[in-house]
Amino acid sequence: MTITRDENVLGGEPRIDGTRIGVRHVAARVVDAGQSPAYAADQLDVPLASVYESLAYYYDHIEEMREIEQANEAASERIGESSLKPKETVQ
Repeated sequence: MTITRDENVLGGEPRIDGTRIGVRHVAARVVDAGQSPAYAADQLDVPLASVYESLAYYYDHIEEMREIEQANEAASERIGESSLKPKETVQ
């Protein structure tokens, strides 16, 4: 397995080749949520080597990963602001 990018998959984010599992998805489980690499591999149904390769990519490109995360958060906020909101709540 290798880490790849394709503008038509995950908006061009780095991901495990042949999957839609992004490097950020792996890092979120292992780095942020504290899952073991073996558990993350099992849950994501990818080889353990792919998890370690994703983590290596994540740490080798940490600034890129932060920029992608910030861009996704900004997009999420824009969507939230433009989505329909309920009128006043009934008490």
